[in-house]
Amino acid sequence: MDKLTTALGYTPKTIAIFRAIKLGDLLCAVPAFRALRTAFPEAHIALIGLPWAAEFVASYPYYFDEFISFPGWPGLPEQPVDPVRTVDFLQQMQARQWDVVLQMQGNGTLVNAMLSLVNARALAGYYPKSVPSEAWVAQTGLFQPYPIVSHEVHRHVGLMTFLGIPSQGDELEFDPGDTAKQRVLALLTNLQVTPARYVCLHPGGISGRRWPAHRFAEVGDALAEKGYAILLTGTTAESPIHAEVQERMTHPALSLAGQTNLSTLGALLHFAALLVSNDTGVAHLATACHTPSVILFTSASPSEWGPLDTTRHRIIREEDAQGANRVIAEAMDVLCLSA
Repeated sequence: MDKLTTALGYTPKTIAIFRAIKLGDLLCAVPAFRALRTAFPEAHIALIGLPWAAEFVASYPYYFDEFISFPGWPGLPEQPVDPVRTVDFLQQMQARQWDVVLQMQGNGTLVNAMLSLVNARALAGYYPKSVPSEAWVAQTGLFQPYPIVSHEVHRHVGLMTFLGIPSQGDELEFDPGDTAKQRVLALLTNLQVTPARYVCLHPGGISGRRWPAHRFAEVGDALAEKGYAILLTGTTAESPIHAEVQERMTHPALSLAGQTNLSTLGALLHFAALLVSNDTGVAHLATACHTPSVILFTSASPSEWGPLDTTRHRIIREEDAQGANRVIAEAMDVLCLSA
């Protein structure tokens, strides 16, 4: 019997997961979400996340029944705190009398104390073993020390295993849906771009140091020479980066800055031959969409955030890129394997 059922004395009927961070963080937790749903197929499962994650939850209707927007908490850097909304959030959560709240945000600093105010019947997750004040969470038997040395996917699958919930594999998954696929196919037709004959370059990113635009331009030109159309993906704010890549390229590249949401970006990757990116969030989405990729690591640790399949997905540290030569070589090799 799993530890949650043992602690409650009955199978949990309502479960809230707290994970209020970025796209890549949520995608890496999908295998854990899959295991949780398999273990509790009849439970009402909600994700408490940042406002943008409503779209993420909508993309996984088989794992989630509800999205709850998190208004912030003092000390958490992801968004400004709105004290009125935060108090209202806690009151609403208390009123619902959750069976289980899972803390999957991180090591639990600040967050465990905040989630204890929800007053769920069972609170489970991680705690920072090095912080004596957090020792209380370990006494329940539902918390484990946060595994600092671990791949992010295995970290959360490991939490499920610790709670007695069997693993359902470590594969990432994302289904853009038929509507998004049809929209992207229409977009490609308008752009006169053939599915499977284009490469997505993602030169921006929301965190970490970016690989230089002129290097992306070199990669784009090399792939264009092989007959691939080059599509630049990213947000509206990343338009200047796209403009620099386009200016430095000899061959044309099409910018789709600000023209995709999560589902249409997933569909665009679904039909792409390859992704080249220095942003791990988009890299995880490509993995989930079964799209080959070459990922530049400029600051994040590949052992923690890299793709688990290193045949279809190639990891290159910035210091090993050899200008753009290594990236081009790996891209060509992956494209040959996928042909």
